[in-house]
Amino acid sequence: MTTTEVFEEHRSLLNGVAYRVLGSANDTEDVVQEAWLRWSGIDPTGIDDPRAYLVTVVSRLAIDRLRRAGSRRESYVGEWLPEPVSDLPGGAERAELADSVEFALLVVLETLSPLERAVFVLHEAFQLPYAEIARVIGRGEAATRQLAKRARDHVRDRRPRFEADRAERRRMTERFLRACLEGDLEGLTGLLATDATLVADSGGKARAPMRVLHSARKVGRFLTAVAEERNVTRFLASAGIDAVDELDVRITEVNGGPSVVASVAGGPVIVLSLDVFEGRIQHVYLLVNPDKLSRLRVPDPS
Repeated sequence: MTTTEVFEEHRSLLNGVAYRVLGSANDTEDVVQEAWLRWSGIDPTGIDDPRAYLVTVVSRLAIDRLRRAGSRRESYVGEWLPEPVSDLPGGAERAELADSVEFALLVVLETLSPLERAVFVLHEAFQLPYAEIARVIGRGEAATRQLAKRARDHVRDRRPRFEADRAERRRMTERFLRACLEGDLEGLTGLLATDATLVADSGGKARAPMRVLHSARKVGRFLTAVAEERNVTRFLASAGIDAVDELDVRITEVNGGPSVVASVAGGPVIVLSLDVFEGRIQHVYLLVNPDKLSRLRVPDPS
């Protein structure tokens, strides 16, 4: 196989590792491209295991980029959420790999340190042994196991023990969307957990709450209000869009799960992702930053 063919054979895996570590499609593309430049600049005949070599390169590049992103995110306007994707990167044919890109989990992974996140992804999603992960991150195996334990404990504390299955999440998303569009505050509040939260990511480029909203009543009031036509028009205008008559709202797959996506002329302008467990919506994630929606594809309605 040629150098290019070897790299292309592993590209899907590399995309999957990078996206899960970074939570950004743009950064993933940059990291994988940099890995390709490094790979194309060496003599691959001296590499015994190209897969392990490339995973190591991508993981280290992703960790470095995540560390550098810290200052950028500190100056970010409002709350920061991961960048959603339409296509599941790397190994989505396996259920555990598909689950590892679900939006609610990526939100939790954002709270890990770069090393903890990389170790969690490599072990929990891709089942790499600790000895191999230790070589990837340049730590001893004992230290790597400790990082993995901290990451698992943290994720376990922040994620529900019994999550809703996909069918239930779809039903809840349908009921949620109907209540929002009908302005049914009581119906919507009934779907939300008492301590539900709404986190909005606008990057300061569209109208959205700058801080997390807490409680079913506050979240419900915001969502039913923003769904009113005059407020939708104001929101679109804030994002530089005046074609409100062309607004298409539907439920579609984002990060492997059902989400509400509003689009204009095929371009998404709003994404609402729900975190459902114990029969209630616990968290609502609202993405309206156009920079984070530019790569999201909306299926043709036909």
